[in-house]
Amino acid sequence: MAGTTVPVVKDGQAYFQATLTSPPDSQAAKDTVDQLRTAVHAVPGADAKVGGNAAVLLDIGRAAAHDNRVIIPLVLVVVLVILGALLRAVIGPLVLIATVVLSYAAALGISAFAFEHFFHFEGQDQAFPLFVFVFLVALGIDYNIFLMTRVREEADHLGTRAGAVAGLAATGGVITSAGLILASTFAVLGTLPLVGFAEIGFAVALGVLLDTLVVRSVLVTALTMDLGRHLWWPSALSRRHHPDQAPADARPR
Repeated sequence: MAGTTVPVVKDGQAYFQATLTSPPDSQAAKDTVDQLRTAVHAVPGADAKVGGNAAVLLDIGRAAAHDNRVIIPLVLVVVLVILGALLRAVIGPLVLIATVVLSYAAALGISAFAFEHFFHFEGQDQAFPLFVFVFLVALGIDYNIFLMTRVREEADHLGTRAGAVAGLAATGGVITSAGLILASTFAVLGTLPLVGFAEIGFAVALGVLLDTLVVRSVLVTALTMDLGRHLWWPSALSRRHHPDQAPADARPR
């Protein structure tokens, strides 16, 4: 710490400023804020507060981390319950939630790489992961519901593997069109002269494209075909054998 100003006393309260030698967004400055708070809070009856740029950044970061730990799991649990009620299954919703998380993680990772090496941004807003998560989960679950409800309808007559192909054929064009439109909409944010909005727009547009062209069209369909009727466990559909998924020893030779 470089030094402090002379305290200004008014109405029984004292105010003074301290100048840090470290940048306000550095870890050293945040550690200093924590040390100052520990010291002044230990003074009996002082009711002292430590503020400033470094303290604000520290508090925002901790609030954002707390929101991530609470909101992200809560949203996933709520979405899981909705999918379970809609599909009347357990395995299927778990698989779909896993694909949503995978799409979100891929979008964050690729975006961070692009921000650093292509756009040369200095960093991301501390609320950036949560904003991207909310947008991508909301959009991804819409596509999941649209695809899998049709797959389940087809699986009731054709079996899960054939139903997955039929469901993708019926909904693929709509999902792809919607994804391209949404990605274009969010990509417009990348033209704004505000780094925070540009980062969110790029990450969400990338995530929507990944979700539409790779996750929903390829990964979810492939997993559905691999798991077969087990995807619908424990519903009655999981115990129903169709010609395309009957046990090998029961198939006609």
